[in-house]
Amino acid sequence: MEKISVIVPCYNEEKALPLFYEELNKNIKEFPKKATFEILFVNDGSKDNTLNVIKELAKTDNTIKYISFSRNFGKEAAIYAGLENSTGDYVTLMDADLQDPPALLKEMYSSVTDENYDAVGTRRINRKGEPIIRSFFAKLFYKLINKMTSFEMVDGARDYVFMKRNVVDSILSLKEYNRYSKGLFSFVGFDVKWIDYENITRIAGETKWSFWKLTKYALEGITAFSTTPLLISSAIGLLFCLISFLLILIIIFKTLILGDSTSGWPSLVCIIFMVSGIQMFCLGIIGQYLSKTYLEIKKRPLFFIKDTNIRK
Repeated sequence: MEKISVIVPCYNEEKALPLFYEELNKNIKEFPKKATFEILFVNDGSKDNTLNVIKELAKTDNTIKYISFSRNFGKEAAIYAGLENSTGDYVTLMDADLQDPPALLKEMYSSVTDENYDAVGTRRINRKGEPIIRSFFAKLFYKLINKMTSFEMVDGARDYVFMKRNVVDSILSLKEYNRYSKGLFSFVGFDVKWIDYENITRIAGETKWSFWKLTKYALEGITAFSTTPLLISSAIGLLFCLISFLLILIIIFKTLILGDSTSGWPSLVCIIFMVSGIQMFCLGIIGQYLSKTYLEIKKRPLFFIKDTNIRK
C-alpha cells in the first residue's frame, strides 16, 4: 500500500472548505486501490469558523487529521507544520480555495510513480482574473530573482507540489526561520516535472494576499536566496565615491586654472539630499539582512500548536 498525505494550510476558509473537501474526495475515488490517503488540515489561527468545520469533517472521515495554531503564524509555518507531521510515502500541498485543482492529482501521482520523477510542480500559464499591476510586478519579480540566484525559480509556480518522501525530508532538513517555500523547493533540486494549467479564481471567500503582503513576501524571497542587493549597494557606494572625486577635481580646475568662483548652493543641497537618500537606501538593504540574521539566531519555534487530533 502507498500512502499519500494531502496538506491543506487554512486561514479563514470556512466557506471554501466544504466545497474543497467534496471536490478532493471526488478525485481521490479515482485513484488505484493500493493508494491510501491522509488529509492534514493546518489551521493557521483562523478568526472564523474554519476549525469547527474541519472538526465536523473529521467526525465522519478518519483520514482527516488537523493541527490548529495558537495564532496566525503565516502560510510558511503552516506548510512546515504539515510537512513535519505528514506520514505518507508521497506528500502534496494544496490550497483550500480550489485554485489548486484536485483533478491534477492523478496525473501528478502517475508522473512520480510511472515516470520516476522525484516531484511534480504546477504552474499557471496566465494570471487571468488578477489585477494587471499585480501580474506585472509578479513577472518582474521572477525575472529579477532568477538573475540573482544560482538556480531557477519558475514563473507562475504554485505551492501545489507532489513529492516523494525523500524530497520532503530534504526540505525539512532546511531549518531556517525565514522560509520561502518556492525557493526551498527549487533549492533542493531533484528531478521535477512541471504541469501547466489555466489560472483558476478562488471558489469562495477572499484572498489573504494583498499587494503589500506580496511585496513583503517577494523581499523575503530575495533576501533569503541572494546577497546580490548587498553587492548592488556596495557598487552604488563606489560609484558615488568616484563621482565625488571627479567633481572635486573639476571644482579645483575651475577655481585655480579658470578663475571661476564656486557657486550653486541650490544644486549642492539637491546633491546632498540625493546622496543621503541613497545612503539610507543602502543602509535599509543591510538592515534587511541584519534583521533576518537576528531572527535566525534567536531560534524561536515557527509555530505553537493549540489543538490537534494527531497522536504520536
